Amino acid sequence: MASKKYALSTDDVSRVIEMAWEDRTPFEAIEESYGLSESDVIELMRYEMKLSSFKMWRERVSGRKTKHVHRRGYRFGRHVCPTQRTR
Repeated sequence: MASKKYALSTDDVSRVIEMAWEDRTPFEAIEESYGLSESDVIELMRYEMKLSSFKMWRERVSGRKTKHVHRRGYRFGRHVCPTQRTR
């Protein structure tokens, strides 16, 4: 199901969820790529996931330094997933 509130396709919603689960992908990269703030990502995850999975994810990312650029101490480049095809 595509997200109506954020006008994302089903593929985009899947990619945002994948990026949110990745340890080294900061919320700022998601915002840069899809225009979703951290609170938007949290809301999308809450809507798209089972409650138990959402709670597990929230516990995992809460306070994690790698999910926030300002806590990392360096700026990120464009995020590229290792499984993403390059042309």
